[in-house]
Amino acid sequence: MSSKMQTAEGAMVEYVTAMIGGQLFGLPISRVQDVFMPERVTRVPLASREIAGVLNLRGRIVTVIDMRARLGLPKAEAGKAPMAVGVDLRGESYGLLIDQIGEVLRLPEDGKEDNPVNLDPRMAKLAGGVHRLDGQLMVVLDVDRVLEL
Repeated sequence: MSSKMQTAEGAMVEYVTAMIGGQLFGLPISRVQDVFMPERVTRVPLASREIAGVLNLRGRIVTVIDMRARLGLPKAEAGKAPMAVGVDLRGESYGLLIDQIGEVLRLPEDGKEDNPVNLDPRMAKLAGGVHRLDGQLMVVLDVDRVLEL
């Protein structure tokens, strides 16, 4: 499945959307392996606070990254089950903990803009640009930057 499609209007890119701390984020669909509800996350001693732990997902050991901590946001309210987006980097599997998964959006590649100067610096260091949607800004996560721990 290709994340870029050629249409009469130009190249289109698909994003899996996710909410983290009330902000809409988009991950290029080409980088997303799966979406799952993490169960039995095992804490890793002496790991940074951004590492929520590890879990076994269908026989693979997955490092779970707390995206709220990665973005410098407060912890989520207790009782709300988090979701996770599975991504790979150089053969290693990671799960990005998010608040809520959204839909897949097909957006024109040329609609992506550079990070605005007033974008929160915590988001800007992980963002690979933004898309302006109807009344909302979708921050495009750069998966490689997110996983530079």
